Amino acid sequence: MAEAKEIRSAPITPRTASVMGTPINVSSPPVSCPPSQLHSPSLTRSPLLQSENEDAPHPKIKTPKTPRTPRISLTPRFITPLGSPVRKALRLTKLDPHDAWLPITESRNGNKYYAAFHTLCSGIGIQALVLPVAFTVLGWTWGIISLTIAFIWQLYTLWLLVHLHESVENGIRYSRYLQLCYATFGEKLGKLLALFPFLYLSAGTCTTLIIIGGSTARTFYQVVCGDSCTAKPMTTVEWYLVFTCAAVVLSQLPNLNSIAGVSLIGAVTAIGYCTSIWVVSVAQGSLPGVNYNPIRTGSSVQTAFSVLNALGIIAFAFRGHNLILEIQATMPSSEKHPSHVPMWKGVKVAYTLIAACLFPLAIGGYWAYGQLIPANGGMLTALYQFHSRDVSRFVLGLTSIFVVVNGLCSFQIYGMPAFDDMESQYTRRMKKQCPWWLRLIFRVFFGFLCFFIGVAIPFLSRLAGLIGGVALPVTLSYPCFMWLKVKKPKKYSLMWCLNWFLGTLGMGLSVILITASIYVIVDTGVNISFFNPQ
Repeated sequence: MAEAKEIRSAPITPRTASVMGTPINVSSPPVSCPPSQLHSPSLTRSPLLQSENEDAPHPKIKTPKTPRTPRISLTPRFITPLGSPVRKALRLTKLDPHDAWLPITESRNGNKYYAAFHTLCSGIGIQALVLPVAFTVLGWTWGIISLTIAFIWQLYTLWLLVHLHESVENGIRYSRYLQLCYATFGEKLGKLLALFPFLYLSAGTCTTLIIIGGSTARTFYQVVCGDSCTAKPMTTVEWYLVFTCAAVVLSQLPNLNSIAGVSLIGAVTAIGYCTSIWVVSVAQGSLPGVNYNPIRTGSSVQTAFSVLNALGIIAFAFRGHNLILEIQATMPSSEKHPSHVPMWKGVKVAYTLIAACLFPLAIGGYWAYGQLIPANGGMLTALYQFHSRDVSRFVLGLTSIFVVVNGLCSFQIYGMPAFDDMESQYTRRMKKQCPWWLRLIFRVFFGFLCFFIGVAIPFLSRLAGLIGGVALPVTLSYPCFMWLKVKKPKKYSLMWCLNWFLGTLGMGLSVILITASIYVIVDTGVNISFFNPQ
């Protein structure tokens, strides 16, 4: 009988085989095994990265087929040969086996257009409307300088996060912000530093969207209906409930890629209401008796804390960094075509449009209203308060419906990390995909939990400075320290010094802003009305 041949991936070594007593030299040709198929339980949802030589023909080994001579391979299919050319490409294919079951990484068919939609929808929103409030304390010069520095700073840290998403050294894609935090700082320190700000930026933002979206929906009804309404108007809580029900229905879309169209609508409506508000305000002209002198009341300590609170409001306008890694995780990636290339293209387009909205909104709004701009609601409240009789009902109603639609769309992308976390708890315990009915329960529970918090704490949206201070490290500090830990730049090099400086400065600012915001809230007072939304 013929001796079974051994298929190996080691360098070719002549061996002596004996067939019918005649010694011959047989050389086993190298075999390139396919990439591992065990890193993802669903190849259709989370396709593996392709090898550089995927189209190259593989040598075939013909073994005589006899009933008594089985084919024997001593190299298992799931072990890549060390000499194989696909070994290099596999460095980026180490996927969590549960990733194909979770909403963020269930589909990896994203592209630069989807990235632009998601980034724009998460990067601009209601928080931009209070920027002129910060200018009332900072004034023209320092207001514009602070806004410009904050924009450049957060754009730099965004670039850091995009390039930290993939680790070529250990072959891991960090598909979630918290995952990168835990890998960088350790699980205990990562939870201590990032868990609360991250959860607030997810659940807290969704709660704020319910408060603002429900209130604006009531305003839209009043604008459209006018004095002709005979029916009894709904209460604010009922409008919160209407908004929550619409958001929960829309949240049943399965994964992050499936809401790309929703994010596009959210981005268009955000640009629409930001542009319409500042254009209408500027077109109507500045208010009579407007004053642009920075507000200086009380002692020097009170003035300093007011300035810091204004900086917190500017920091609050630049949120969304907690979603960048999740957005990038929806893209395919290989060593020849890494995901950071299309992701950065999408980010550049998105932040060009964000800058085109934020700067005119802040500068034009401050020019139109000056110190008269309402601290609660900013530009949106000022539009209704000062121009409800000067502007057509169509413009007011269109602006209001844009705010409501944008709130519904932003709810989906900010709620996705919470959906992902709840489903990951199930998949890791049960080792299977979350069934549709349980997914439905999770999302309904999250939506109505945010609704309950919004009803219980309706003044949450007025704490812009405090929220900005809490969220500032996630945006401006942690990415710098992550870069130092992961990339390990040369000591005292430009990148080393820059990241140490920005990271330390961001942490110090965060502590100062939180302290200043608490002082301002205590000093000036906030209309605290638990379970009594107005």
